[in-house]
Amino acid sequence: MDSAALELDAVKFAKTAVTYDQNAKYNEAVFYYKEAAQALIYAGMAGSKLEGIQDKVNEYLDRVQTLHNVFEVQKSDPLKSRQQVDLERAHFLVTQAFEEDEKGNGDEAIELYTQAVELCIKTSNETSDQALQTKLKQLAHQALDRAEGLKQSQSKPGPAQTQDRAGTSGAKPSSSGPVRQFFPLGPDFTLHDRQQPQPVRAVQSSEPHGQRYTSEEIEVLRSTSTINGIAYVPFMSVDLKERFAFPVPFSDKMGKLALSPKQKAIFSRWVRPDEICTSPTMIMSVSSFSIKQTVVSDCSFVASLAISAAYERRYNKKLITSIIYPQNRRGEPEYNPCGKYMVKLHINGVPRKVIIDDLLPVDRGGELLCSYSSNRNELWVSLIEKAYMKVMGGYDFPGSNSNIDLHALTGWIPERIAMHSDNQSFSKDDTFRMLFQRFHRGDVLITTATGVMTEEEGERWGLVPTHAYAVLDIREYKNMRFLQLKNPWSHLRWKGRYSERDDKNWTPELLKYLNFDPKTAQKFDNGVFWIAWEDLCQYYDVIYLSWNPALFKESTCIHRRILHRTESSSLWLFTRLTARRFTIQVYSGCKFSFSKIPNPFTHTKRVNGQWKGLSAGGCGNYKDSYKNNPIYQVQLERAGPLLIELRGSRQYSVGFEVVTVSTAADANTTSHKRSSGDYRCGFCYMEAEHVPAGIYNVIPTTFLPKQEGPFFLDFSGTAPLKVSQLQ
Repeated sequence: MDSAALELDAVKFAKTAVTYDQNAKYNEAVFYYKEAAQALIYAGMAGSKLEGIQDKVNEYLDRVQTLHNVFEVQKSDPLKSRQQVDLERAHFLVTQAFEEDEKGNGDEAIELYTQAVELCIKTSNETSDQALQTKLKQLAHQALDRAEGLKQSQSKPGPAQTQDRAGTSGAKPSSSGPVRQFFPLGPDFTLHDRQQPQPVRAVQSSEPHGQRYTSEEIEVLRSTSTINGIAYVPFMSVDLKERFAFPVPFSDKMGKLALSPKQKAIFSRWVRPDEICTSPTMIMSVSSFSIKQTVVSDCSFVASLAISAAYERRYNKKLITSIIYPQNRRGEPEYNPCGKYMVKLHINGVPRKVIIDDLLPVDRGGELLCSYSSNRNELWVSLIEKAYMKVMGGYDFPGSNSNIDLHALTGWIPERIAMHSDNQSFSKDDTFRMLFQRFHRGDVLITTATGVMTEEEGERWGLVPTHAYAVLDIREYKNMRFLQLKNPWSHLRWKGRYSERDDKNWTPELLKYLNFDPKTAQKFDNGVFWIAWEDLCQYYDVIYLSWNPALFKESTCIHRRILHRTESSSLWLFTRLTARRFTIQVYSGCKFSFSKIPNPFTHTKRVNGQWKGLSAGGCGNYKDSYKNNPIYQVQLERAGPLLIELRGSRQYSVGFEVVTVSTAADANTTSHKRSSGDYRCGFCYMEAEHVPAGIYNVIPTTFLPKQEGPFFLDFSGTAPLKVSQLQ
């Protein structure tokens, strides 16, 4: 996004903030002051020539601090009465009926108009508020007139019947009857007769690249669309006709989401937005800085949401606002007082529709027990998270990684770069150069995650162990390389070099280049910080990339093919396939050949085991308990390839280690110990092309100790093999 656009954003946000400030709407004012400050910071990074940018940033943030003090004594605006909410719902029914009317869907429009009339009459009889009664009666009168007019036009025979809706036919008006013109409802529920009809937004196919599924793919989709007991069908163009308007608040027929133990400990009730918000709205500003994670253990998802929002804001390309429905005529998500939403997520290889209601969990103090926006009237963060948690089985979510989460949100192509010492192919210089170039081209979304560390180390450096962070920016200055990160918690920042309290390494020139003011940063811990690339490589474990599919050519780089397997397993890191049949999508920047790999393994063995009590010892980082893990010994009669697969509970990250006990005397053993690599949720494997004949011990573990449950170990080879349990 260029500096001029960011400057305009800053002006717009600042004016909005001042307006709210003058009207004592301090929550909203704080939100927009922060957005104005961030827009100016980004404008400076983009090369803005405006003078005094940092002074303006400080001015806005100082006002934020002042208003925070006001919050301590400010009383919240009163919530709307049930009758006022009913009026909003009736108005939404009428606007939805109006759109169906315009599209020529007469029966649907009449049903919605009728429901609106009935709701208006019922609510009017329940309230003594004269002004509210007047609005209800006025809205009911308009809806009734529209419904009656539509019924009459439907009953007219002949060609005039097809000409009753302006703009839906290229035919000339018939002389047998007048052509009805429909105009949008105004905020006071009156018709603006002088206004021109608004064009209906064109509906675009949601199928990727306009492709349609083959008959074979449809068969696969039928067997892989049920996740956690719920069917999630592929998102098609017809789903844009989903009905969202109802006379009573919508409730998901699948029931409420399961809560996590942390939520249950402080849970009070489920609420709808109008019970805790004075003016619910879907999106006030797509901002990465307004997102706050709470007790749900989905840091990688919240980091993915933040980086997607930052990309949309920076490049003005819809990643977040395009997946939430209902939407208005401009294609923008809108608040639905009827409580029904649809979110499009990429799950198991294709976009799928996820239907949710707007019920959210709160504690005894009315605080949300899910992720939310710092502006409490804004809903998009909580509702997108709820849709994802529904697919994942509930808020009792064991965690994920950003490859999975970013693909679900955007459909972009995932890649993972391990930075730990085991990855001998990792190059600091080459990786930074690639990240820097691709990030500033807008080709990629980036997150990063810390590895295992002690609580003392985490406290010393201001880092959270095994925690995901969003990468908001990448900069280089005089051979110094930096990344700007955001902690999804929106607090707790890096305490090492180039932190806000580091008075040794910062120079005036570097501070100016990065538009960073340590004194301002010390006032507000929003979880955003700069870190040197070398420090990130030392204290972080992995980088997750999601590549824009537009980088790949459809004609040569996307192929689907049906495969058959004898056992259930995950094909890609970002899929959760549980059936024996699935499809593969292959992406490449150049031409390639793609064929089924023959199965070379003729000998297989399966053993069933269980982590329980002491045997749930965890990974090698837990030296005292690791030695208690189960050990299985496999004996290979002759050299050849070996495949080992470990399956466990989906809620645990699992892995295993292979230790050489003895090999044939003339064998050249290159490694005494091998591992299955990074721990993965529920499934991992190791395939070696040439394993000398000999005896090997296999130690299956969960990442954390005391995680109990059954597991399966599968051994496959070209030569006979024996497997026995040692402990």
